Amino acid sequence: MNFGYSPKVEDLRLRVRTFMDEHIVPRQRQWLDEVHAGRYPVSFIEELKARAKAEGLWNLFLPHLKDDEPGTRLTNLEYAPLAEIMGRISWASEVFNCNAPDTGNMELLHMFATPAQREQWLVPLLEGTIRSAFAMTEPDVPSSDATNITTSIRRDGDDYVIDGRKWFITNAAHPNCKIFIVMGKTDPDAESHRQQSMILVPADTPGLKIVRNIPVLNHISPEGHCEVTFTNVRVPASNLLGEEGGGFALAQARLGPGRIHHCMRSIGAAELALELMIERAQERKTFGKYLHQHGAVGEWIAKSRIEIDQARLLVLKTAWLIDEVGAKAARKEISMIKALIPQLHTTVCDRAMQVFGAMGVSPDTPLADHWTWGRALRYADGPDEVHLQAIARMEIKASKETLGACAAYLNVPPRD
Repeated sequence: MNFGYSPKVEDLRLRVRTFMDEHIVPRQRQWLDEVHAGRYPVSFIEELKARAKAEGLWNLFLPHLKDDEPGTRLTNLEYAPLAEIMGRISWASEVFNCNAPDTGNMELLHMFATPAQREQWLVPLLEGTIRSAFAMTEPDVPSSDATNITTSIRRDGDDYVIDGRKWFITNAAHPNCKIFIVMGKTDPDAESHRQQSMILVPADTPGLKIVRNIPVLNHISPEGHCEVTFTNVRVPASNLLGEEGGGFALAQARLGPGRIHHCMRSIGAAELALELMIERAQERKTFGKYLHQHGAVGEWIAKSRIEIDQARLLVLKTAWLIDEVGAKAARKEISMIKALIPQLHTTVCDRAMQVFGAMGVSPDTPLADHWTWGRALRYADGPDEVHLQAIARMEIKASKETLGACAAYLNVPPRD
């Protein structure tokens, strides 16, 4: 792969960074004030979205846009550095209509929706007039293995009836969230990976209840990471997404590119943390020296630069692989970045917080919020342990073909 960005991507990087600096960063204080007052800052977000759309910085994440769909057609590799820039501000990606979980949901609808479903839900999502939620994780089972989910999706005549409880459902508290993509079991007796299906549930459907917006490390996100119950929720059979029994396959198709997006935004957050750390280390003195002149702080700066650049290259390689061979063939690399990046994210933020002292854990810097989200990402889209196990299994499987080939490198004396 070519490690340089193309002129097209360099132009977009400049435009996105300029837009961030001129229109988003100056509104960070207003964002925090409105969120702390218990309001979602819809008004100025909509204003910024209109501006980004007018400048052609819209739906940058979706490689397979059609001619009549708004947005810039970029590969995953081309989009990755743009997502990194957006990741410097936690809410910035919504301005460009590139926010999770809408991106993954739009991918699903783009690939599997019927024409009627596309018209009703994909079109307004692409236009940015509504938002969406993806309801898979459940509190009573280990949802990192999607075959464990217990939510029931039962056929009843021309309808499906849904019963179950979900939690940490991102976006469910957003005032513009209008549609849930719900994963549940349509046939508990089928083969384990054919029991699940996905179904579209409008947010105003009777029986769907937002129980609470769950704080993450005592931090409340205004868009929500919610507990949601489905009690005798009835929707038309035409709301089924894809085919019955295809839910597990749909989930795998959705998660690959989404993990790339999360990881690049995390690298953006880590990059910002490093920049803040470097500035602070040149401004603050202790014991007669600038902080960067103390060995520990200088080492943190150096290690952070090395680790961020290593991680970025691995993510770019993974994005390139998805473009070249698809998410399924790149699943090892996807697991590798998902296990690596959240820990990098929190490690660099933690170092920067330490350099800032008590200020680093206050709202006066973005570091505490970024650290909190980085820690949560060690669960989102599969916990570290699941990805590490998957990588190990793939490595062991690959070794079977050449098992014993390393014997010649051993210096074991011959047996009598």
